[in-house]
Amino acid sequence: MLTAERSPAGRAADGISSGARVVGASVDARPPRNDAIDCLRGVVMILMALDHARLYVGPSVDLQTAAPALYFTRWITHFCAPVFVLLAGLAAWLHGRRLGSTRAISGYLFSRGLWLAVLEVTVIRAVWMAYIGPQILVLQVIWVIGASMMALAGLVWLPRAAIAAFAAVVIAGHNVLDAIQAEQLGSLRWLWLVLHEEGRLVPFTGASWFVIYPLIPWVAVMAAGYVIGPWALLPREQRRPQFLRAGLALIAGFVVLRATNLYGDPHAWSAEAGPMRGLLSFLDCEKYPPSLLFLAMTLGPALCVLAWMDRPLGPWAARIAIYGRVPLFYYIAHVFLIHAVAIALVWPTLGGAGAIGHFVSGGGLGYSLPAVYALWVTVVLALYPACRWFADVKRRSRAAWMSYL
Repeated sequence: MLTAERSPAGRAADGISSGARVVGASVDARPPRNDAIDCLRGVVMILMALDHARLYVGPSVDLQTAAPALYFTRWITHFCAPVFVLLAGLAAWLHGRRLGSTRAISGYLFSRGLWLAVLEVTVIRAVWMAYIGPQILVLQVIWVIGASMMALAGLVWLPRAAIAAFAAVVIAGHNVLDAIQAEQLGSLRWLWLVLHEEGRLVPFTGASWFVIYPLIPWVAVMAAGYVIGPWALLPREQRRPQFLRAGLALIAGFVVLRATNLYGDPHAWSAEAGPMRGLLSFLDCEKYPPSLLFLAMTLGPALCVLAWMDRPLGPWAARIAIYGRVPLFYYIAHVFLIHAVAIALVWPTLGGAGAIGHFVSGGGLGYSLPAVYALWVTVVLALYPACRWFADVKRRSRAAWMSYL
């Protein structure tokens, strides 16, 4: 399913294989940019801001009991991390084609992944919590993207079919590992938390290091994106059906497998509380770590949307794509802005130190959903000029280091 038809464009865009040979017929030639990829990435970046606005100023949410409006405000943002990680893998393949050799793309992926992991525990942690001490550390999505890139740096030496097999086996089979609990592993507990179980590490007395995004299966999602990278360079009339068929297959697989309650998610769904709660239960799949069904539920529709977007973009879609061209810049800026607003809201009540400390432990403010949506829209619109400026800077620059931003 993950191999592309061998058209002339497909041959020119053939995947990076083992060794250090040149990738493609001409590594300096840059094909026209697939704006649909930027647009889809822009959509998920915008939705990400909704989730973070809710997290800082909105009510807490339990998807098993939340009212539908709050439920879907949280649920729609489930698409962000899986789509972003998949597209990061796809972008890695496209970038590797320009670099021209396996050695070059492997080195790039490892160094950029290390950069992102370091950024997560320094700058991004400070932006999230206004805290830089060693006691509290949270490994979130930027960390797992970085760690997955470092793992992909090794995987790219394998044939594309082997990378596809790795991605499929890990994504489809990792829920078998749910039976293994970190507490059963003694001194290796920390390793299992890093690999496959959300939890808290205590590396020294008084420390609380939280692993929110363990590496499995995110590394396989990125590998899957790398494998489908050549699809992006097929002629539009060929790549659109490729993405659409893959998306529809994932949606169908999700519906059938979820309906049976046999496998793919650690939590069974139930319709006992009525049709609406039954629907919400059906869609309530495990994100930490993402189950097979969570990934099928999110990546399937995303691939269908990517196929639908793959057409000449109108002015609004082109504006959305701006956010997708500067994802790291936007990520840091939007968290900083939302956090600053949240601190300002509680400063009069708690004072400076209290307002900042309130969010170190992850506390929200409990504002209503209309307030959350108002903050979300304001932040997204306020950041557009800065994102457009930085996108132009990146487009004009030929500096290699700009690709790390």
